[in-house]
Amino acid sequence: MMLEAPDEAAALELLHASGCTDGLPVVIPTQGRVDRLVLASGLDADHLLGEMGPGGGAATIEKIATNAVMAGCATDHMPVVVAAIRALLRPEFDLGEMQATTHSTAPLMIVSGPMVRHCDIACGFGALGPGHRANASIGRAVRLCMMNIGDARPGVSDMALLGHPGKFGFCLAEDEAASPWESLGRSAGFSIEESVVTILGAEAPHSVVFTNDADDADSPSRLLRAVAAVIANTGSNNANFGAGSVAVAFNPEHAEVLAAAGMDRAKVQAELHRLATNTRGHLRSLNTGFLRAGDEDDVVHAVRRPGDIVVFVAGGSGLYSAVFPSWAAGAHRNAVVREPIVTGESCEVPWAAAAPPAGAPTQS
Repeated sequence: MMLEAPDEAAALELLHASGCTDGLPVVIPTQGRVDRLVLASGLDADHLLGEMGPGGGAATIEKIATNAVMAGCATDHMPVVVAAIRALLRPEFDLGEMQATTHSTAPLMIVSGPMVRHCDIACGFGALGPGHRANASIGRAVRLCMMNIGDARPGVSDMALLGHPGKFGFCLAEDEAASPWESLGRSAGFSIEESVVTILGAEAPHSVVFTNDADDADSPSRLLRAVAAVIANTGSNNANFGAGSVAVAFNPEHAEVLAAAGMDRAKVQAELHRLATNTRGHLRSLNTGFLRAGDEDDVVHAVRRPGDIVVFVAGGSGLYSAVFPSWAAGAHRNAVVREPIVTGESCEVPWAAAAPPAGAPTQS
C-alpha cells in the first residue's frame, strides 16, 4: 500500500497515525530511498524470505527495505538486516510465539566478522546504548519489520506485560579484537571470511559485578560463580523452566581472567552450565507453577546444555559483565539461531532513464 502526503512533515504524522512507527520519528520511506536499499540487498524487490508471525505478513525485500529506511539504515547495513530477518524466520526461532508472549523478550543480535568493521557496529563502551548509528539503525529496522510485517502491536498481538528498551533495537558486535577466543561465527563452523549474525530472544542485560585479584588463584572461579548466580536467578524463566538459551557478555578484562586460567569458550560454557543450578525445593518454595514432580533436593540446571550459553566479549573493560536471560519457552525452547551475512550479490541497477547511459554496466 502506497501512502501519500503533501510533505515529509505530514508524511511523518501519517505514519505515526497509521501505527507504522515505534513511537519515535522515522525517515520517510520514499520510493527512491526504498529502491536504494533494495539495490543494496542484491535481491529482487519481490523476493520473499518467508511469512513473519504473529500476523503472517510476507517478508519481501521491498518491505524489509521500507522498514530499514524508516529506521535510518545506510546501504551497508542492509545485508545485516536481511540476514537477521532470515534468522528470525527460521522455524526453530518460534518468532510468532515469541512476539505474542507476555514475557519481556526481544531478539538480541550479535554480529561477528568483517561486516562489523565495514558497518562500524560498536562492540565496546556503551555498545547497547545511544550514540552508535549502525547498532541503533540495524536493531530498529528489525523491530520495525516485526511490527509492520509481523503485525506485533503492543497489547494486541505483542503481549509483553512490560517490555524493555531492547524492543526498540537490540544489536551489537562481538569484540573479536579483545576476545581471547575464536569468534562466534568460527565456533559455529563458519569461515573466518564470513560475517555472521547470532540471535536469541533475550531480556535486558543483567549486570554482574566482579573485582579481579591477580594474587587470588580463585579469581576465575569467583567470576564464573558470580555469572552463574545471575544465570540461575530464581525469578527468571531459565531457572524455573530449566531450559532456553542465555547470552553472557564478558568485558575484555573479565574474559582475560578466564583465558589466563587456560579456559577456552567450551570450558567456560561447561563450567557455567555446571554452576548455574538451583534445587527443586528452593524453586518450589518461590514458584509452584512450572516445576515437574521430583525430590526437593534434585538439582535443576538453568539451561539444558553448555552450548545453550552464548559466550562472547563486548563492552568496555572494568567491573561489569552482563547476562541476558531468555524466554525459555516455545516449541524449540528459545533456540539460538545463526545466519551468514551475504554481500556482493549481483543485481540489476534501476536506472532513472529507460535506457542506461552509454557504456554503463548493467550489473553491479
